[in-house]
Amino acid sequence: MPEGTEIEVEKLNETIHEEMEKEGGRFLKQIALTTAVLAAFAAVAALKAGSTVNEALVLKTESTRLQAQASDQWTYYQAKGLKAAVQEASKAPWEELGKEAPHQFVYKAARNTEEQVEIK
Repeated sequence: MPEGTEIEVEKLNETIHEEMEKEGGRFLKQIALTTAVLAAFAAVAALKAGSTVNEALVLKTESTRLQAQASDQWTYYQAKGLKAAVQEASKAPWEELGKEAPHQFVYKAARNTEEQVEIK
């Protein structure tokens, strides 16, 4: 069997590579530049997103703190009202007996009611 015709491919390969370098080099540079620009935009967008997330976390923490503070203040207000009611209830048995209630009951009831008004 005769061997197939031999074609010189080395010269052909070299020619193809040279043409690719001439034409493809410009194209590859454009691809690289476009990729770099897109990467820069993506980095800026990621920084903005991170900043927004951090700001949201700070605001959420602040709102939780303020909510807890308001809850504490409401509890304090209610406690003053309960203390005043207890002092008033402590006066009642003395009054039922026709006696004057000790001044501490009157004083503490008035003080707690006054403080409750201030808190309001």
